[in-house]
Amino acid sequence: MRIVKKVAAIAVSLAALTSLSGCVSLFGLFGSKTPHECMTRVMYFESNRSSPDGMLAVGTVVMNRVNSHQFPSDVCGVVGQKNQFADGVLSRQMTEQRSLNLAAQMATRVLRGERHPGVQDAMYFHTAGLSFPYRNMHYVLVAGGNAFYARR
Repeated sequence: MRIVKKVAAIAVSLAALTSLSGCVSLFGLFGSKTPHECMTRVMYFESNRSSPDGMLAVGTVVMNRVNSHQFPSDVCGVVGQKNQFADGVLSRQMTEQRSLNLAAQMATRVLRGERHPGVQDAMYFHTAGLSFPYRNMHYVLVAGGNAFYARR
């Protein structure tokens, strides 16, 4: 009986920890999201919903971050970081079916290794047309309504 209680306590602790980052929990339990769902969601909410080019660029930034020691090492951890992507990116409802289908297709391509060549090593983007006074923003691409840049 004590072992069952300890296992249950560990499961609850794991659920709480993984829900904070939006990561996949042990064996997909507790309603957590898969890397594909997290990638689909960030592409859907962060790019022009009809732009495969913009979605691919957003996905490339996410994967650049996954591969950097400065960010979490998994897709859902990167997408779930506070103040990095659109509010509610992991929880809001996706209502445009055509855009959702396109985002899911593009997420599959990115998770299989495809990258936007124009993004290069950029790990940041903001809405195209905005300007900031910082001199360390090296712009590499505008796609899907976003301007992509690396910090130098």
